[in-house]
Amino acid sequence: MRSGAAWVACAPPQTQEAFLNDLSEGALLALPWLFEFWALEHQLPPEGDWRTWVIMGGRGAGKTRAGSEWVRSEVEGSRPLDAGRSRRVALVGETVEQVREVMVFGESGILACSPPDRRPEWQATRKRLIWPNGAVAQVFSAHEPESLRGPQFDAAWVDELAKWKKAEEAWDMLQFGLRLGDAPRQCVTTTPKNVGVLKSILANPSTVVTTAPTEANRAYLAASFLEEVRARYAGTRLGRQELDGVLLEDAEGALWTSAGLEAARIDRVPAFSRIVVAVDPPVTGHAGSDECGIVVVGAVTDGAPQDWRAVVLEDASVAASSPTAWAEAAIAAMERHGADRLVAEVNQGGDMVEAVIRQIDPLVPYRSVRASKGKVARAEPVAALYEQGRVAHVRGLGALEDQMCRITSRGFEGRGSPDRVDALVWALYDLMIEPAASWRRPRVRTL
Repeated sequence: MRSGAAWVACAPPQTQEAFLNDLSEGALLALPWLFEFWALEHQLPPEGDWRTWVIMGGRGAGKTRAGSEWVRSEVEGSRPLDAGRSRRVALVGETVEQVREVMVFGESGILACSPPDRRPEWQATRKRLIWPNGAVAQVFSAHEPESLRGPQFDAAWVDELAKWKKAEEAWDMLQFGLRLGDAPRQCVTTTPKNVGVLKSILANPSTVVTTAPTEANRAYLAASFLEEVRARYAGTRLGRQELDGVLLEDAEGALWTSAGLEAARIDRVPAFSRIVVAVDPPVTGHAGSDECGIVVVGAVTDGAPQDWRAVVLEDASVAASSPTAWAEAAIAAMERHGADRLVAEVNQGGDMVEAVIRQIDPLVPYRSVRASKGKVARAEPVAALYEQGRVAHVRGLGALEDQMCRITSRGFEGRGSPDRVDALVWALYDLMIEPAASWRRPRVRTL
């Protein structure tokens, strides 16, 4: 869906001129303040009967502007002195200073977005905004949850909830106070983080969500900023969170964490002793099958096993509709990286797995592996290699890393099967764990 501004911008010059000429003087003067005309899709409230609207976006995606304009739409009536839907609003940020500097006085704050005849007055001593029609917005700090005990509201705007240190307490106190009017509502603008309060809100049936990456608002961002953050964070989990606005969840007790995987990130790879492509084939080969996990890993195995290092080079997993499709993808990954061996799990497919692969390349160096332990038991020694700092990741492994952060001692706490992680585990077993188990330091003969 395009905004009105986008439609006009893309229209031929004669259409643009006709549109502007048809506007009355009053409409032309009002146009800059009509947010529905200029807004991006994720900045407009969803339709329907909801209590909480969560706007999750990357840095600079326009979340603050959306929150400010939503407050305006709640408190303003048709004319400057007419009552709006809401009259008592809570503005809650991490600190009072951040509410004032971002939500009230910021470049996309309430004052900057308000037309002159509807602009509220800031009363510094009382920490509140008051509109010409009598509506009031009171400022609160999430550092002081008890300050929300007592006041009552019919609307609230909550900013950057995911970084609040006392998020649970402040959110709970706000809910008790959101009790005026027929259907009190709240808007939450935040960069997503893996915190319990945000996940609880998102799981609530009365919550609606809009999301957007930083790129969605690129017309209003410095090109140098976009270039810099793309170069530095593209293809990383931090980039997916801070730029793409994706909520990255680590399961409680996960064998791998987001922080640990970010610490394992490298931009340059060494010369490898060996490279393998590991495959975890799906049980069946049709459109409804699980994905086929295909992961490429290189290792430097000079010296003693404690000195060996590995780098995960590519997640080439595919949603294959047939055995031939995943076999072709695995062989192609070998060719891209000059891999020394293809390793495939055969618990489900048996000899048929090798037969399918050899139909594509009869001479491919191939090894079959069969799981005798459960997924978690196999994954734990691999997770230990990461804890020792012996496995690194290149960028662009988001889907694999998401699965890794859902593997716990209790099993996989995600959807479907962790096929990508299974392939990763087999690759590192072949490159490091099994060779280390059979490695013997050469004996020195003495005279």
